[in-house]
Amino acid sequence: MEERIVALPQGQIRGTAEGGVARFLGVPYAAAPVGARRFKAPAPAEPWVGVRDCTRYGPNAPQISKPFPEIEIATLVGEGWRKGDDYLNLNVWAPDGPGGERPVMVFIHGGAFIGGANDAPVHDGGGFARSGVVCIAINYRLGIDGFLPIEGVPTNLGLRDQIAALQWVRDNAARFGGDPDNVTVFGESAGAMSVANLLASPLAEGLFRRAIVQSGHGEMVRTLPVARKVTRRLAKLLKIKPTLEGFRSVPFEAGLAALDKVSAPLPGIDLREPNGREPSYGLSRFLPVIGDDVLPEHPHAALAKGAGSKVEVLVGTNREEMNIYFVPTGVREKASGLLAWFFLAKSTPRARDLLKAYGLGRKGVRGGDALSEATHDVVFRLPARRFAQAHQGRTWFYEFDWRSPACGGELGACHALELPFVFDTLACATGPRGFVGENPPQGLADRAHGLWVTFASGRDLPWPAYAHGSRDVYSMAKGYASADADMPAARFWS
Repeated sequence: MEERIVALPQGQIRGTAEGGVARFLGVPYAAAPVGARRFKAPAPAEPWVGVRDCTRYGPNAPQISKPFPEIEIATLVGEGWRKGDDYLNLNVWAPDGPGGERPVMVFIHGGAFIGGANDAPVHDGGGFARSGVVCIAINYRLGIDGFLPIEGVPTNLGLRDQIAALQWVRDNAARFGGDPDNVTVFGESAGAMSVANLLASPLAEGLFRRAIVQSGHGEMVRTLPVARKVTRRLAKLLKIKPTLEGFRSVPFEAGLAALDKVSAPLPGIDLREPNGREPSYGLSRFLPVIGDDVLPEHPHAALAKGAGSKVEVLVGTNREEMNIYFVPTGVREKASGLLAWFFLAKSTPRARDLLKAYGLGRKGVRGGDALSEATHDVVFRLPARRFAQAHQGRTWFYEFDWRSPACGGELGACHALELPFVFDTLACATGPRGFVGENPPQGLADRAHGLWVTFASGRDLPWPAYAHGSRDVYSMAKGYASADADMPAARFWS
């Protein structure tokens, strides 16, 4: 392993090089959001003296880690809170050696806007660097500090952090051999929702040429009046005023404890919007809000008016998204029809009719089966297709449909399953508790990873673009595209 030095405007950083990949880890892209800077918009990182060591992962945003049954979840989200002030940092993996103007890919991690980090093993960017791409993964503020609308605090601080990171990439990518005019931003889950929001945001215009939305869309946003219900509930739990002064007085640990309580399945907060939908379907109390300078209007409305039309987009979903939540926990196997209705009725109108459309009441269809099939579509698959149709620029659609044999073969094509294939990091997700099982197909990783590199490099994808008149969806498992089928959930969407 050799040493590599890169000079940034704030000072020099030290990384490592091995196997053709140069790594620079924990590089600050903004000032530490602590003390007087907590709950403020991101500012440039402070200069340092000497050479800063960037050979190890840096801190990440305050968060809570919880065990997950049957599968090793740390592979997907990291080991949890890595404490430290400079957690607005990024990791860079670049091809080692001469050359420049390489494609740049910037990854935004998922975690329901309350967890996750850029150090999770599954999205190590070394595979992209070996494929000739400069890959960058970012951290951003989460939970209370990132996505809670507080009086006296700029809204959507987590999204503002992401925009600041993209500005850093624009200004510094060339120092790592990257082309700042050829940036692809990509993300998964909450990271994909973030990418969808950035496409619609006037503040992010011009910062990237392409975008990849993996299991995301623009529907998971809240209006301010609804989001402030969470603010008031947290303030009540913490016994503070719902203001900047109130929340700044709360240590991170106390805030996380209250966040954990308010995130429980039955907190008694009605977060349905005027249309009767709860946009996160209970997956998170913390979402970006609309009505500010970051998101002046609903992302889908902005796209329909032409926002992001100059950006090429690849968007897709996994065939059995909700299995990650319902299979390891036993919900799919054990949930009754009544429990399925109770779960869904908190988030969408006509829940009973929706479940019937997915087989509830038919012989052999359990309540958990109908709930799973319905929520695959209403939470992820259908709104992602609506997002693709709203985007006025070139758009391609894929479906990740390879089924994991984990959990006795029931985990299937679940949420996040595409990540180790896209990043070519199957080894970290393989094993008795690995969520890709014991012998995942390397050929599928070669295909998925290669398609992402192809897209980021500006070359055409090998199937037709997705449009109202030609809704072709590429099957990752089969390797070809076919016409998209209508979903029963579409009848219940307004």
